[in-house]
Amino acid sequence: MGTEPGAGSWKPEVSEPLTPQSDPDATRRSVAAGADIAGLVRRYGSFGALVLLVVYNVVFTPNFLSLGTLNANLTQVATIVIVAVGMTFVIATGGVDLSVGSLMAIAAVLAPMFLVDGEQFGAPAIGLMLAIIAPILATTLFGAFNGALVTIGGLQPIIATLVLFLAGRGFAQVIVNGELQEFRNFGSPMVPNFLFIGLGEIAGIRPQVIVMVVIVLIAAWVLRATTFGRYVLATGGNASAARLAGVPVNQVKFAVYCISGFLAGIAGLIVIAINRSSDPSSVGELMELNAIAAVVVGGTPLTGGQATILGTFIGALIIQLLRFSLIAHNIPDGITRIVIAGAIVAAVLAQRQRTS
Repeated sequence: MGTEPGAGSWKPEVSEPLTPQSDPDATRRSVAAGADIAGLVRRYGSFGALVLLVVYNVVFTPNFLSLGTLNANLTQVATIVIVAVGMTFVIATGGVDLSVGSLMAIAAVLAPMFLVDGEQFGAPAIGLMLAIIAPILATTLFGAFNGALVTIGGLQPIIATLVLFLAGRGFAQVIVNGELQEFRNFGSPMVPNFLFIGLGEIAGIRPQVIVMVVIVLIAAWVLRATTFGRYVLATGGNASAARLAGVPVNQVKFAVYCISGFLAGIAGLIVIAINRSSDPSSVGELMELNAIAAVVVGGTPLTGGQATILGTFIGALIIQLLRFSLIAHNIPDGITRIVIAGAIVAAVLAQRQRTS
């Protein structure tokens, strides 16, 4: 009786090599952890950088925590923060304002004129009031001019504000024939009152620091809790869609340039009060770059649609502490600028990674 081929034959079992089995849950947990870390870096990266700078200075910079050093840093950063807050509103709409430094110079030359005129007409108190109000009103109107070029003229913001970036400082120089104005040469009894905004103290705190904090708080509230703030972000996110949704896009853009001009005027007055003099060639010099740097390092993208006032404040502090740290260790100013430029590039690259 025949048998089928292979029937009853024995074949050894061959065991397959053991391979590590992937755990789907572990993979998901790993991905989630990575996403959480990335989210923390995106959300708190600027704050973390600020903490690192503070720790570095506490360890390596003598007297960093002294009241004098802290007050000096806050005093120096105040004008940058004030201007950068206005820049944040502009950038949030997808624009940029290159004229802020020149507007500071315009405010700087107008204020002494009103102080002197008030004394000449026998009304020094009115002269003091006008020396504060008139320059800020003037820079607000120049901001409105920028807004009109953007909204009515249809110019790109960088071109529209470049006009006053170039002409504004020239205008300021023409007003005073390019001469330095020193407050010690003015006979007005109101000069000490004016200088108080830069050199005085309220409970041991410089007035410009108080002004800075008030402006930051108000701006943060406006951006986060008001209809205007939502309109600003909607305009920067997608102007066409915002317009279809009923957002007055042109009015919003016009308003943010007015805000930027208004705050630049305040900063200009603070600078000349600190310096006790007004020099149209130097007041506000490079301020537009410092303000943009503070906004970008603080986490507001240049593309618009998003903004953080607190981030801008932190960004300005980072730039100030970078500069302070390098100068305190005798690093040349040229190197300081390179380091700050590197910080800006790093911030922009980080923003690109967030959106990619």
